[in-house]
Amino acid sequence: MSGTVLVLGGRSEIGRAVAERLAGDHRRFVLAARPGADLTAATASLRGAGAETVETAEFDADDLAAHGPFLEKVAAEHGSLDVVVLAFGILGDQARAEEDAAHAAAIVHTDYVAQVGVLTHAANLLRAQGHGSLVVFSSVAGVRVRRANYVYGSAKAGLDGFASGLADALHGSGVHLLLVRPGFVIGRMTEGMSPAPFSSTPAQVADATVAALRKRRGVVWVPGVLRPVFFGMRLLPRAIWRRMPR
Repeated sequence: MSGTVLVLGGRSEIGRAVAERLAGDHRRFVLAARPGADLTAATASLRGAGAETVETAEFDADDLAAHGPFLEKVAAEHGSLDVVVLAFGILGDQARAEEDAAHAAAIVHTDYVAQVGVLTHAANLLRAQGHGSLVVFSSVAGVRVRRANYVYGSAKAGLDGFASGLADALHGSGVHLLLVRPGFVIGRMTEGMSPAPFSSTPAQVADATVAALRKRRGVVWVPGVLRPVFFGMRLLPRAIWRRMPR
């Protein structure tokens, strides 16, 4: 592929792992992260994976007004975008969010509102190109929201619905959207938390994501067993569901 891969959330373990696996298919990469983020290690690992060119850029996901100009600048400087990976997000603190409305709103802003803004601008840009792929990371936490992490889960539920609708809107445009629904991911974001059943690592999520992207699938669950598991969980009575851990 001759175009550029843009990773929004260049410090993300999953975003980095996805980029490294795409290095065999693509030559040019742009890693974007919040101002002041150190992308030295991410850049070195991506070059080691075979990337020909790796550039970095400052990107503040919460600055909605900057999304459009940022994407246009990247396309102008680095050429057409083959893949845009949305790998930014925050887990937040559920207990704090239940007491602190500003913290709850901040979680939803980053994990839903900012994603909607970026996806809308990116979809329009790729439509104008006539090709390209969007990679969106939802979560099983949004498939049926649990009391134990309902703030984060509600943001993922909204993102899942938006991305599903956007994928339908993009049908026939030449633009492909892949929606990834991982379960609990063992990594920096969940450090100190007890892993849930059917957990995965960033590497496993990246493997499944890139395999699905190459096949132009619409949705991938990681691991795949979570799809039938959550089909069953949707049927659990609410009295039982509200006691489920995060």
